[in-house]
Amino acid sequence: MNSLSASVSPGQGRVPVILAGTPASLARAWLWLGVMALIGSGVLAVLLVLSRTPGIQDVFPLKDLFRAALVVHVDLSVAVWFMAFAAVIWSSVGGAGLAWLGWSGFALAAVGTALMSISPFFPGAEPVLNNYIPVLRQPLFFASLWLFAGGLCLAVVRALWCTWPEKFLGEPLRLGAFLGALAALLSLVAFFWSWLTVPQIEETVYFEVLFWGGGHTLQFQHSLLMVVAWLWIAAGLGHPSRVSARAQSVLFIVAALPLLAIPTIYLLVPGGSLEHMDLFARLMIWGHPYMLPLIVVGFLALVGLRRSPPDPAKSALLESFVLFALGGVLGYLIQGVNVVIPAHYHGSTVGVTLAFMGLAYALLPALGFARPEGWLAVWQPHVYGLGQLIHILGLAWSGGYGVQRKVAGADQLLTTWPQKVGMGMMGLGGLIAVVGGLMFVVVCLKAMSRRSGQ
Repeated sequence: MNSLSASVSPGQGRVPVILAGTPASLARAWLWLGVMALIGSGVLAVLLVLSRTPGIQDVFPLKDLFRAALVVHVDLSVAVWFMAFAAVIWSSVGGAGLAWLGWSGFALAAVGTALMSISPFFPGAEPVLNNYIPVLRQPLFFASLWLFAGGLCLAVVRALWCTWPEKFLGEPLRLGAFLGALAALLSLVAFFWSWLTVPQIEETVYFEVLFWGGGHTLQFQHSLLMVVAWLWIAAGLGHPSRVSARAQSVLFIVAALPLLAIPTIYLLVPGGSLEHMDLFARLMIWGHPYMLPLIVVGFLALVGLRRSPPDPAKSALLESFVLFALGGVLGYLIQGVNVVIPAHYHGSTVGVTLAFMGLAYALLPALGFARPEGWLAVWQPHVYGLGQLIHILGLAWSGGYGVQRKVAGADQLLTTWPQKVGMGMMGLGGLIAVVGGLMFVVVCLKAMSRRSGQ
């Protein structure tokens, strides 16, 4: 069997073997799409940070573009990047079957991403800042969303077919990837089910309800694949988890058990009802603790790397764990509608982003690209993580003083020094994070422009 990566420590854990041909080619294609999405998101992030930083916001009147840019920034950096890298994982651990389905899905997703990236600059880009997948009330944006969703449907169907583990309790990373694909399927079904059943009401409320169930479901996919990335990184660096493969597999299954509640909620409670939304909120509170044993396994893997030499993937794993843990703690400190809420989800989503960045570094040579090396690669996760940490703490601090979310410029009503200091931290951290994100793109583009051995 021809492969592009080698297994390590068979007695303790394995790096999944990436098959040559369709699996490796699809993984490379989806990685390119994810990196391109981050480039687009980074450009928009500069506009967002400038529009909310005290002093700068008065020099550059970007308030009108803020909301439209915020919509596409979130969609590119969360929805597109996360789903594209999920497809990288599914392609990497999967078999070679259904190649036509994989490439069709990628093509649709790529076209959708391109249209989404340019949509804020076209007329009629009226933003609706709902949670999970904010939208622009604009035909071009909705076309991009449907194309991307269609591509994902094909990719997920192929993933479910090609990632089914041959040894169900003996291949934890492949099982984790399969369960992540199952969560993705349930989220897509939830989105479509809501689209069919949620009544047409005031648009801001309508889109909030429309994406509520599927958005909550996606959190399970991201969390499962984040732990897959943690364990993959540790194994790739020669320190696989000491927890047995069977035990890891069982813990992945336990973490995925809350997914059983999702079709039950849709079958028993009408979509769009207050009870429907309350049940999904409770699912987050009571369902995510099922992840805790897996998080502990990930922490033990991180501890095992403490004496290993510097490596960009190791740096990313460390920062990922810290930011994800911080985001989890902030989630239990939310009171009211203020910027503590984005502080919470920034911590959680950045934790996933850093895990995927680290796995991208680990996969580059396995996919035939050059190995990321040098101080820029090693320090990139630390710069990005530090920037996001300052950004998140600034938001959390400001939220404690009543600064509202989803506003910019003078609408923020920054009247006290604590509010201004907090949002100043937010701006500084955001700019540092943008630099860290740019560093990731530079490192990836440098490695991806060369083949292994060059």
